[in-house]
Amino acid sequence: MLQAMCKGLSRQTHAQANVRMLPTYICSTPNGTEKGDILVVELCQSHVRTLWVTLLGDGNQSPQVTYKIFDMPGDIIQGKGEALFDFIAQCVRQFLAGISSPQHRLPLGFVFPFSCRQTQLDKAELISWSKGFSCSDVEGKDVVQLLQLAINKQELHHVDVVALMNDTVGTMMTCSMRGEPCEVALIVGTGTNSCFMAEAQHVEMVEEISGQMCVNTEWGCFGDDGTLSDILTPYDQHVDQESSNPGEKRFEKLVGSLYLGEIVRHVLTALVAEKVLFTGNSVAILRTKDVLKTQQVLEIIDNEEGMAKARRTLEALGLQPSEQDCCRVQQICRAVVSRAAALCAAGLAAILSHMCQSRELERLVVNVGVGGELYQGYTRFGEILQSVTGLLAPECMATFLPSVDGTGQGAAVVTAVALRLAAQRHEVDQLLAPLRLSRADLERVQALMRREMELGLGLESHANASVRMLPTYVRGTPDGTERGEFLALDLGGTNFRVLVVRVAQDGIRIASEIYVIPTAVMQGTGEALFNHIIECIMDFQLKQDLTEQVLPLGFTFSFPCQQLGLDKAVLLSWTKGFSASGCVGQDVVQLLREAAQRKQHLGLKVVAVVNDTVGTMMSCGYDDPKCEIGLIVGTGTNACYMEEMQNVGTVEGEQGRMCINMEWGAFGDNGCLDDIFTDFDRLVDEKTINAGKQRFEKLISGMYLGEIVRHILLALVEKQLLFRGKPCPKLQTRDIFQTKFLSTIETDGLALRQVRAILQDLELQASFEDSLLVQKVCQTVSLRAAQLCAAGLAAVVEKMRENRGLAQLAVTVGVDGTLYKMHPRFSQHLQQMLRDLAPNCAVTFLQSEDGSGKGAALVAAVACRKAEP
Repeated sequence: MLQAMCKGLSRQTHAQANVRMLPTYICSTPNGTEKGDILVVELCQSHVRTLWVTLLGDGNQSPQVTYKIFDMPGDIIQGKGEALFDFIAQCVRQFLAGISSPQHRLPLGFVFPFSCRQTQLDKAELISWSKGFSCSDVEGKDVVQLLQLAINKQELHHVDVVALMNDTVGTMMTCSMRGEPCEVALIVGTGTNSCFMAEAQHVEMVEEISGQMCVNTEWGCFGDDGTLSDILTPYDQHVDQESSNPGEKRFEKLVGSLYLGEIVRHVLTALVAEKVLFTGNSVAILRTKDVLKTQQVLEIIDNEEGMAKARRTLEALGLQPSEQDCCRVQQICRAVVSRAAALCAAGLAAILSHMCQSRELERLVVNVGVGGELYQGYTRFGEILQSVTGLLAPECMATFLPSVDGTGQGAAVVTAVALRLAAQRHEVDQLLAPLRLSRADLERVQALMRREMELGLGLESHANASVRMLPTYVRGTPDGTERGEFLALDLGGTNFRVLVVRVAQDGIRIASEIYVIPTAVMQGTGEALFNHIIECIMDFQLKQDLTEQVLPLGFTFSFPCQQLGLDKAVLLSWTKGFSASGCVGQDVVQLLREAAQRKQHLGLKVVAVVNDTVGTMMSCGYDDPKCEIGLIVGTGTNACYMEEMQNVGTVEGEQGRMCINMEWGAFGDNGCLDDIFTDFDRLVDEKTINAGKQRFEKLISGMYLGEIVRHILLALVEKQLLFRGKPCPKLQTRDIFQTKFLSTIETDGLALRQVRAILQDLELQASFEDSLLVQKVCQTVSLRAAQLCAAGLAAVVEKMRENRGLAQLAVTVGVDGTLYKMHPRFSQHLQQMLRDLAPNCAVTFLQSEDGSGKGAALVAAVACRKAEP
């Protein structure tokens, strides 16, 4: 059964599968808030049942139900399809007339107990008729549409067919109404079938869905390919040959109540031939089809009355059974029914094992809804079902719930859930709409960035520009001829690194050491800070045996500076928890040199001070000479690029190029992006230590995305769209929703269970729908970040292309930063949007390895190469 199920789920083998595993497009079980009036129509064997169900939103505890049964004329089930649907629609009209229903829009759920190929909840083509039905012109057609047309003919224009389902799914849904979700259902009646909530990524027949979907197994056909031949007895073969569909529905013919009486009859006939039963009786009657009904079989196996019932049944057939005959008949009946129960259990165990494996659980705890006269009419059936299931799937803990009117109320619940989800989707889309940027929005951001870049480069306008466009005095990228040993120093946080970088013909070799800066030193005097740095350099040179040499040093200093030369940078302000006194307004290279003198360390030759964005460009530039842009998207965001000297108004000289450190995180600080900011962005900004500053960075970088998501989730809870509107104290905590959660939650193929686990760590009890919604919010926020980043980058590459007078520019971007590197979608969204916004630029992205260390050494190396005569 497990093999057959996997075959049915797979796109490659689905067409050949006997167990069809049909998607039902029911992706959610009820949560108890469903309310409203729902009309249900159920097509049964000999009648049509119509129901009016009112759900009160009280956890579906006490739905109000009115129903009516309309007997179907016998010729309808083999007549024209149109006549069948016209009859159903007439029943609906009569029913509504009888209960003086209001004229507002009425959703209708349609229970259609035949095998259909569904492509939406309200779109299903009949695959084939069964159970004696054979109406013309219906197979291959959409039965929802046929019913809707017939209803419209009756001028019931306010009635909308919203959902179609079979009786098995209805059973699962009614059993879900008792507070706990029910995720599996089983019908053992005239026929047999099952359904269960599968992980959506395993339902390959359906495109692009995540979460869960109820799959209708259609397991009655299990074994039609011969897989069951070794358990089929001669009696089963006889029953099959005498049926209306020989060779089909083999599993159903072992289990369904339509066939059990017949199996018993064939066993009795065989035993009579062996002269073991009814000796001396005329037994011709046993050769008549259907003389033994399953209902009689069930009565015979009853412990109390069974023997008497056996006698009465056999005597009614004109037999004169002995005590032993009655006893043996009872034994045979028990064997046949027990086998049916055990086979059902094997099928159910396969479903439970599949659920347990696909959800990667050690133990599955699940509710199973059961309907059908075999289960309900005979307690022993349920006992065998339960014990054999437990034996075959010991890792699954199943609770069996008997179904109450699975088809009627269940259909109402399916319909109500569909309406609830549609209304929710609409509200969620409204809430997220401001975060979804159109192509025109992004083109405007691109144009604004371009304008701010021009202002930042101009001598007159530079002071008032939000994008600072700081000259770095880095005049070229590596050309591959750089050689020698260089020191690099990387200071940008609580740790700093000292490196020795050896650049040779066969590549770059690096040795490095990490040193800690104690808080007291970070927040003490500038002298103490730079003394500490020199001591660490001396320690490193000693360990690396470099004390005799004077090596050129590149200094990565990741704080806002105004550069006055390649080796001259004035600190504008401390950030990241530093506050050493006597440094702001000073040249940091000079502070380093003075400390070296104090420590009598004479072998120090600082040739360049760079920031980490420039280092990223340089380290990638060594591997790819076309790399002329650096981009960082991590905790913060920034970019740099090679600009023509003639455009840099803030530095003397017209020849060649210079790398410009854009400091683009501050783009928008002058208000030019105000219409892109949402209320969520404003809430995040207000609570930061630099409110109103670094506005672009706060839309893009890792430090803020988690906070934006947290504020959106709070708004969804408040609107009762998430976590059932229950207050979430933990979600009120700032920074509790970390940006790394976005990366995890958006990972491809990640089952929603893992999303639930993350939310559980935040003390949030999330349903599957909640998890899907959280995923959607994360996707919206990170997509916007990537697209805004692309708009900024598009302005840069287009400016470079125009500067150089090219129709097409080919350029490489060196990238670093955790958001870019760790987030599963960020880079592809960024690249896709950049292609759209700058179609004349072919941009390659290269991930940087150690921009701040290796990059700083390469700046020093290029400077030394350029200084050589």
